[in-house]
Amino acid sequence: MSDCLKLDYIELLQEDVSRRPDRPVERSKEEENEEVSGRPPSTDGLAPGPRNQLLAPYSIPSTLAVSPSLGGLPVTPELAVDLRKILFGGTFHVFNYEWRKSCFKFREPNSDLAYALETERGGTRAIQMVVQAHIIKYLLFTGPDGSERRTLQSLSEVGERQQEQALAAALTDILWSAGEEHSVTVTLVTADYCITPHLDYKLDDFTERLQLFTFNEKDEVRKFIYDHIQCFKEERSHGVILFLYSLICSRTVKRLQEDLDWTTSHLLQVSLGNFICRQALLNLLLTGRASPNVFNGNQTQGPDDQVLVRPLHGILARSDTGFLYWSREQRDRNTLPQVGSMLKTPRFPVWVCSVNGTYSVLFSLNRSLLSDWRMEHLFQLYFYNGQPTQRTTATLTIDTHSHHWEATSESWEADLERCFPSTEMTIRTKWDGAAIDWNGTTPFY
Repeated sequence: MSDCLKLDYIELLQEDVSRRPDRPVERSKEEENEEVSGRPPSTDGLAPGPRNQLLAPYSIPSTLAVSPSLGGLPVTPELAVDLRKILFGGTFHVFNYEWRKSCFKFREPNSDLAYALETERGGTRAIQMVVQAHIIKYLLFTGPDGSERRTLQSLSEVGERQQEQALAAALTDILWSAGEEHSVTVTLVTADYCITPHLDYKLDDFTERLQLFTFNEKDEVRKFIYDHIQCFKEERSHGVILFLYSLICSRTVKRLQEDLDWTTSHLLQVSLGNFICRQALLNLLLTGRASPNVFNGNQTQGPDDQVLVRPLHGILARSDTGFLYWSREQRDRNTLPQVGSMLKTPRFPVWVCSVNGTYSVLFSLNRSLLSDWRMEHLFQLYFYNGQPTQRTTATLTIDTHSHHWEATSESWEADLERCFPSTEMTIRTKWDGAAIDWNGTTPFY
């Protein structure tokens, strides 16, 4: 079988696996050990060639590779190693097929969900949903038409050009915050290899071709990303990984190491054969700082009030978009983390929600919801979970005065999950005791 046919065959097999979300990818015991322990596979250190291309079937097409004459600086061997270590904890892990095929792709323009991204099941969804929150922030509040677009109908009137502008603005805002509003580095891919890796480094036919572009003005960042928006939104662009590399380079590895504490050494972790985002990466996306915890400030005492040898790092300032968290499993074990007010009360009424490990977005059209307590008596929130099955934005009415949701029987109090969807319990971590009406929509559990 020719190499081209092999590549096509592997892509078909992997696409077939990816369409079965409830069934984990089967791996051999040897592959699993390599994934967890970091032992090098037999192909490590080989020069790029047809055989090694089989390891990267979802390669970037030449049309999405920029010319070296565009400028910028090529990735160095030291930076390539640092990127792997800060992401995976070692140099022998590489992004799998699910990550490589993920990009920032919108739903149909001028449709009910024209503002919304198509999200993946798996590790990239958390990143896509934070970007989604910033897209909503731009379209409703900070974009050139923000003050005129504060209706749900206006979000369905977004065309392709406005989608691209919103995506460029969202990516820029996140990177600018990570760069401490001083400097941003955007990573793109060139056609040629920039480095020859060492033998203890696993090739991925991607990281070795990075080209770095650094800017000191926010408007220049946004224009550059908009001019190269196809590199983040097109199929096979590796758009999510490119953005993640840009995020790390903008924050710098040195500052990331200072952000983390003794509980977290890198940003991704293995779960069910896939890499998922740690809380530190989510906080980096939300706040510009990779704090590993969700409480306010730094914590110097443990649960037993003993002084910690080294403090735990939490959230130091309010972010533009917020974060809400609920886990049925952790609640049952009484280990549910308490999200602090810095994340619960952002500058704009848009929240990324982690509900039993699945990410979604809640938002309001009324910015005063966060500054006027009278607005919190009876108001509406809008919900998007990123799943292909959702065809329209769900409208929820929140009533913080009725309290008729509260259980009166001991059996209900023992297991609230049997009475109320997890999405509702997530909302009540912000508005305690609220009654929630889905207005005819089947609740998302």
